[in-house]
Amino acid sequence: MTAPAGPGRAGALRCRAHAAPTREETATPSRPPPRTPPRTSRPRTRPPKPPRASSSRPRPSRRSSRCGSTPAPGPDRRGPKGGRPRRHGGVLTFARPDTWHTPDTATATDTARYGTAQATAWDRTHPRLTHRGPWLDHAEEEPPIPHGTLIRLEVECLPGDRDLKPVRLWCSATTATGTDVDLWWQSFLRRFDLEHTFRLMKQTLGWTAPKIRHADTADLWTWLIIAAHTQIRLARPLAEDVRRPWERPATEPRRLTPARVRRGFRNIRATAARPAAAPKPSRPGPGRPPGSKNKQRAPRHNVGKTAKRADSIKEHQSRRG
Repeated sequence: MTAPAGPGRAGALRCRAHAAPTREETATPSRPPPRTPPRTSRPRTRPPKPPRASSSRPRPSRRSSRCGSTPAPGPDRRGPKGGRPRRHGGVLTFARPDTWHTPDTATATDTARYGTAQATAWDRTHPRLTHRGPWLDHAEEEPPIPHGTLIRLEVECLPGDRDLKPVRLWCSATTATGTDVDLWWQSFLRRFDLEHTFRLMKQTLGWTAPKIRHADTADLWTWLIIAAHTQIRLARPLAEDVRRPWERPATEPRRLTPARVRRGFRNIRATAARPAAAPKPSRPGPGRPPGSKNKQRAPRHNVGKTAKRADSIKEHQSRRG
């Protein structure tokens, strides 16, 4: 159900390292997204879990110096003089193709604007977690090994003669098939449509403009914004291009952006049918007396204070005393 999208748009992302998955965006239907783990500054009764380690959401990475580790050879593989078993296997570095072993999955998808998109995936690769950030409170414990799937996406061409830089993703799901790999990188690229939709609701439709005090009022206002967005999407084939002098004309007629459809919606409203009844005139309420001030202040909710984390284990232990 996810339409292929060009990976060229992914170049503008603020990409995070795949070595430490931290947050959010496309979980498979069979796996619900997990709950966000609590902060490390709060007391715990058990060791924390890696942030979003069980989510099958792809994580981007643009740095070619990033690397992943393969599983350890086995519990019986020790050094010549003994010692504890190895926890990590070989290293797979993006910038060094000679370190890439045979991929477990390879797919090729034809796109309209970017040619053939080739996705290569390595199963059961993991980052090497260290005792930094959320793991400072557990310096005496071994960090876990979150296995996942490392994906490398490459296309034939990009619009505007841009550089062909591959897109690298890391997903915490394992034993992925070719269909799963295609679904993951296509879902990752489709997230830009969702981000622009929220931007339209906030900046154009005024989702966050009113100062709402109660949660029920906020829910009602959100449903009104959704209804307005639905009307704009339905009125897209009927709207005319009412553009500003500095804007370019639409490349395809009757395929305007939602913001331009809203601009020309006043011309559609005169000829559109009205399923609702005509509004009945009523007398407004008395309201607050003139000259009086509002004595009911808006409630202020405590959002908490985020403490700065220590950069090292020694600094963290010195703060705790």
